[in-house]
Amino acid sequence: MSESDIVDVVVVGGGPSGATAAADLARAGRNVVLLDRAGRIKPCGGAVPPRLMKDFAVPESVLVGHAKAARMIAPSNRAVDMPIEGGFVGMVDRGSFDEWLRERAAAAGATRRTGTFETIETDPDGTTVVVFRGKGLAKHESLQRLRTRSVIGADGARSGVARTALKGAERIPCVFAYHETIATPAGSGFDRERCDIYYQGKLSPDFYAWIFPHGDTTSVGVGSAKKGFSLKDAVATLRADTGLDGCQTIRREGAPIPLKPLKKWDNGRNIVVAGDAAGVVAPASGEGIYYAMTAGRYAAESVDAYLATGNSKELAGARKKFMKAHGRVFWILGIMQYFWYSSDKRRERFVKICDDADVQRLTWEAYMNKELVRADPLAHARIFFKDLGHLFGIGSTAA
Repeated sequence: MSESDIVDVVVVGGGPSGATAAADLARAGRNVVLLDRAGRIKPCGGAVPPRLMKDFAVPESVLVGHAKAARMIAPSNRAVDMPIEGGFVGMVDRGSFDEWLRERAAAAGATRRTGTFETIETDPDGTTVVVFRGKGLAKHESLQRLRTRSVIGADGARSGVARTALKGAERIPCVFAYHETIATPAGSGFDRERCDIYYQGKLSPDFYAWIFPHGDTTSVGVGSAKKGFSLKDAVATLRADTGLDGCQTIRREGAPIPLKPLKKWDNGRNIVVAGDAAGVVAPASGEGIYYAMTAGRYAAESVDAYLATGNSKELAGARKKFMKAHGRVFWILGIMQYFWYSSDKRRERFVKICDDADVQRLTWEAYMNKELVRADPLAHARIFFKDLGHLFGIGSTAA
């Protein structure tokens, strides 16, 4: 491929969102270039629900573990177990999972290029040009260019594509996440099939910390938006408190995680963003893989429609579809995070609520299937009145 060639679409970013978009467009017969930085692994708990595996044809062979329960730990160290009845949550390692997705996109026909996005320019003839720095090139060396009819920006939080093409994208609110991947303890006291989530102000003043097993490795991490709060110190505390400080540390990663979808995903001409670049990480839970891949698919559909019709209004369809499917869930989770994560007193009550059988059943049904559960109005009514009791401090938070 020469610099004079014009491709149908350049997808910037090869994470779950970008790799999904590239694969879908390549299958649709489009000439696709997938541009990705090599060697970067996003800090991530790595949980994927059955709905993701079904929607995106992800085989169990890609998983590195199966979680059959979650444990919620309150500030008082009260622990509430939430078993998954008759199912599991898949666990992936982002290093191997993301590469598997990129390889699948290449197998579908996408051309892979390795480099770092620099900017977007317009040639004198009106053609859009993605400018990038090839792997190993110093700043004084020549940049490379890809001429294209359209661009999908899936280059993560604080996206370079979004900041180049979308007004106000640089102001997207973020939680900063940091995790350490460690060797999973071999002792019988460590449960390889349970995800532990810590709602404790000492570990995160406004979010949570986690221990998620990935088979032979385990992710120990924390998120917070509070400036000056030491994420590394919090992870060190969590590892010491749980006896994991003696485990081998394999790698360390940190990154901003957006928790609010951008109000506009396209530039009204030929660029659209998806995944973290569009802000589609769920508030309260921090879950992003399923939503990133869904946004990538919607972005691919909108770009395919734009290329077929020449109508740039088709690009707005990506955000419209996503918000119609998941906007209400994001709104509810945002309220939950704002209220329940604001103090240790409220975190204590939140964990107590998680001990309720109705809450557990409906939570898992919603998570596994990625839609709000409406089929059991009596259960919702029971939860509503129980929540009122917790909101106003009626009843004890003791065990």
